Amino acid sequence: MMSFIKRIFIWWHDNTLGHSLTMWQRGAELVGEDEQGNKYYEERGKPSFSDGRRRRWVVYHGHAEASRVTPDWNGWLHHTFDEPPTEQPLPVKKFEQPYMPNMTGTPLAYRPKGSLSHGAEAEADKGYEAWSPENA
Repeated sequence: MMSFIKRIFIWWHDNTLGHSLTMWQRGAELVGEDEQGNKYYEERGKPSFSDGRRRRWVVYHGHAEASRVTPDWNGWLHHTFDEPPTEQPLPVKKFEQPYMPNMTGTPLAYRPKGSLSHGAEAEADKGYEAWSPENA
């Protein structure tokens, strides 16, 4: 019962009932799935756009965060590539790194040396002198 209620209301976690209905009406067909479990769909039948393109979707596995879409699937979603990565994958460059979630606002967020949140308040105060109009 709880999973049914989740499908109706919790849009940021998975495919909702309303989204499933929309995809069914448009004849969305599963095109592929990435290594994180996100599923990618494309509508079939009459194109949605005047230039002949068809609408494409991603249904996130778990929390919906746009940074979880890999570059090759992002290119396919935005019609940069005609073929999905399941048929024609992008070559991986040697400088590319595996996906890492956005850690901003968490204890694991990047804090450069000297920042107040780094725990170096005393170090950050060294050499700092507040400006005052009398000294100008």
